[in-house]
Order: sequence, then C-alpha cells, then structure tokens
Amino acid sequence: MNRIPGLRADFVHRVDGVDVDAERDVVLERLLPHHHSTLREKFGKADWWRAEQVHGNAVAEVKGEVPGEMPEVDGLVTIETGQVLGIYVADCGPIYLADQRSGAIGLLHSGKKGTELGILGEGLKRMAELYGTRPEEVVGVLGPCIRPPDYDIDFAADIVRQAKAAGVGEFIDCGINTASDLTKYYSYRVEKGRTGRLLALLMREAP
Repeated sequence: MNRIPGLRADFVHRVDGVDVDAERDVVLERLLPHHHSTLREKFGKADWWRAEQVHGNAVAEVKGEVPGEMPEVDGLVTIETGQVLGIYVADCGPIYLADQRSGAIGLLHSGKKGTELGILGEGLKRMAELYGTRPEEVVGVLGPCIRPPDYDIDFAADIVRQAKAAGVGEFIDCGINTASDLTKYYSYRVEKGRTGRLLALLMREAP
C-alpha cells in the first residue's frame, strides 16, 4: 500500500520480551506502549481508531473526532487525511483498501466468520455509498493470516475470490501464514487463545 502516493500503511509484528500468556485485554495493555511508540514513530500520531471486532461484517465511518474504539464493527473507512485506522489480528486477516480516485481508505478484520459474512463486500459497499468508490479503482491487500495446513478452512482464498467477484481493480494476497513463524507472528490457534495481537495500520496523509 505504501507505493500508492498519499498512503501510509504498517503491520506491527510480534513484540519481543512481552509476556502474552494471558487473557486478551491484559495482553493488549502490555502491548499498548509498543504500539503507541510505533504509531508516533511511523505516523506521527498519538492514537488510532479501533474497531471493537465482534466477528461480524459491520463497517463504520470515522471522521473529525478524537480517535477511539468504534463499537460492534469489524471494519473502518474514512476519506479524511490524518485519521489512522487500526485492526488487531492473531490469525484473522487484515484487509487494506485504497480508492485511488477519491483517496478513501478502509481497513477490515476478516477471519472465518467475517469472510463468510462478506465483510469485504460490505466495506466496498460502504465506501461506494459514502465516497462514490468504484471497485475497479480500488487497490486491496490481504495481510498475514492463518492458512492451510495449519487451518482447515482457506478463508484467505475465499477473500481473494470475493475481491475478484466484486471487480476490485488490483488485489494482492501477501501469502503469509501467521501460524508458520511464532517468532514474527501471534497465532490464536497455535497458542490456544493465550497470545498477543498483531496490529494493521492505515492512514491517508495530508497533501
């Protein structure tokens, strides 16, 4: 995504030295200082927008307010500059979206359930309603997520098929399996639910 003028994207990997053998909220609190440090260093910001992430397909627009958590959604979209979107993952797939015409962006959380519910299509629909986005002018990227043989459902392949069916102009699957390297990634499945969270970030920069 960083090759697109005006966009800044990042993916925060596993953090060395942080004990993640705990419940989700405890682990996120432990990771928060590192995530804030990354945000300040890479984006020049103090905070980011978060989706509550309930394994659904709802997508919310963020704009003009102090960043915080958007309840009951798994996707975020905006056309405003300087708004950092963030999605936590630990086997589910982060989907980055960029409308090259309008400048609108989206970041979606798509695991097994979200993929079944078609959150990619919902994200594109929301961007079309709000910003006039046309799929053929969108670049999309699927980040690291769990894949066969470590998971019996290949939802990454389903996401790619959905992108093609929706007419997305360019869609790139990074092909990385989060379960394959626990020195770089967290895996909810491999680590039996007691693990950290990777952080996908996306922002449209001011001209």
